[in-house]
Amino acid sequence: MARRIETLACLSAAIAIAAGAFGAHGASGPAVEWLKTGGSYQLIHAIAVLTLGRRFPGPALSIFLGSLIFSFSLYALALGAPRVLGAVAPIGGSAMILGWLWMAYRASTSRNSVTSASDTDLST
Repeated sequence: MARRIETLACLSAAIAIAAGAFGAHGASGPAVEWLKTGGSYQLIHAIAVLTLGRRFPGPALSIFLGSLIFSFSLYALALGAPRVLGAVAPIGGSAMILGWLWMAYRASTSRNSVTSASDTDLST
């Protein structure tokens, strides 16, 4: 599963860069800002998922899916979709927030990789 998440994160980063480039060079009006915002969020979260996905696959998946929902709703608006689709963005944002909170919880409860098993294993 980790390899799939990493592959999808890389593809997500590529899409984010393409969206940002289109916003900078091919769009006008409010579409520019939607593409810029969607691209920024998608790229930042793709890198986070790529970096943390192996250690925290569940939270990484939540962050990944949230960034796609958020960003693609903005991309759709930029390409002329009905404005009501903007109401979908908060669902993606909520999934990203949930993923980050979940990851914080997991990180706070995981074993310190520097500590040896004998230092923390109470069964021995």
